Amino acid sequence: MKQGAIALLIFIGLAGAAIIARGALPAAEDGGPRATPPFLDYRDENPGAVHKITVKELPEPYATKSAGNAPQLVPRPGNALPKAPDGFKVELYASGLDGPRLIRTSSNGDFFLAESTSGKIKVLRGISSSGKADQVSVFASGLEQPYGIAFYPPNARTQYVYIGSENSVVRYPYEPGDMKATGPAQHIADLPSGGNHWTRDIQFSPDGKKMYVGVGSGSNVDDPDSNPAEKNRADILEFNPDGSGMRVYASGIRNPGGGLAVNPKTGELWCSVNERDALGDNLVPDYITHVQNGGFYGWPWWYIGGHQDPRHKGKHPELKDKVVTPDILLQPHSASLEMAFYNGTQLPAEYQGDIFASEHGSWNKSVRVGYEVIRVPLHQTGHATGEYQDFLTGFVTPNGEVWGRPVGIAVARDGSLMVTDDGSKTIWRVSYTGAAAK
Repeated sequence: MKQGAIALLIFIGLAGAAIIARGALPAAEDGGPRATPPFLDYRDENPGAVHKITVKELPEPYATKSAGNAPQLVPRPGNALPKAPDGFKVELYASGLDGPRLIRTSSNGDFFLAESTSGKIKVLRGISSSGKADQVSVFASGLEQPYGIAFYPPNARTQYVYIGSENSVVRYPYEPGDMKATGPAQHIADLPSGGNHWTRDIQFSPDGKKMYVGVGSGSNVDDPDSNPAEKNRADILEFNPDGSGMRVYASGIRNPGGGLAVNPKTGELWCSVNERDALGDNLVPDYITHVQNGGFYGWPWWYIGGHQDPRHKGKHPELKDKVVTPDILLQPHSASLEMAFYNGTQLPAEYQGDIFASEHGSWNKSVRVGYEVIRVPLHQTGHATGEYQDFLTGFVTPNGEVWGRPVGIAVARDGSLMVTDDGSKTIWRVSYTGAAAK
């Protein structure tokens, strides 16, 4: 896929582009009417604010018109910084990057960054006295839209770094401290590709015996019964670490490729999901959830607890009662991407074990939503109760112009948070200063 197509995917997604091209979705100006809670837009996002959406609050399909309101990025205004809760400091860690997307922390503290646009994996090392990276190196290049990054084996001395690209998984030999690949890529597995949703995140089970890969759908809501291109898409696929033994671990998940994570407390696999578009401003909620082995999450025939998509009316009634309801419903169209469990010691104890997740931002809502980092409290139990909290906001100006779009989340070895932003082509570092956090 060429760079022009990659840029289009990053901004709005191919499904949105196709719908806009048909001229079917009228755009609305930012600054329009306020949404009715629990639904909201960027004007309601404020660090520390808590939100919760329940299944019973979902509107009917087409309660509002479907909107084509893709962001047009503007330069970051002056010295504007993302806004964090009281007690936190936001600093610019790296800038001038080329499509910075997913970021992961190696066991020695180095940051592995997927620069998807340029096909590179970079390594950033250290935090200087000025808050910047001490060293930056290209670990590997020539990859096809790299995104997912995972170190193997987990919970032991690393031997390989696995990279998930649009059409495959490869791995490189790696020892903590390597800033360049010491050997060629080894092909592990082919993946379904083409069309929409190109991100392919990777995680390993805690015992290292299984590899999970999120593969998004090739469409907004096409029926896999009649579209063979959807085979093994909208699924989380399971492999052995050598690429053998592929099976579908969970299905009906429109796009789980943007963010997978394993809860270190429970060992459960979790995912962050972009749900379908074109049913109105407030359908269908994106979500974050732990993933049940063999679970079916509805796409494309059903959504969120057994609601039938009107575009597939009457199809597969036998699946209605099998649809798993996700743990946390997020604002529709917010484009939830990478997530990380907080396992550091810098933040207050109340954050321990919680999820931080990026919301890349909407195109299919009349007034923008997303463009933030959220916190999902797990209450030191490893389990969610449905609410989430705005954590890092301010990527949209008061008049609705977008200058930043969060993607990647990683916990640094010192306990601070690293957030990639492919809008301003930067990495932000969020640290705790010791004041009372909200």
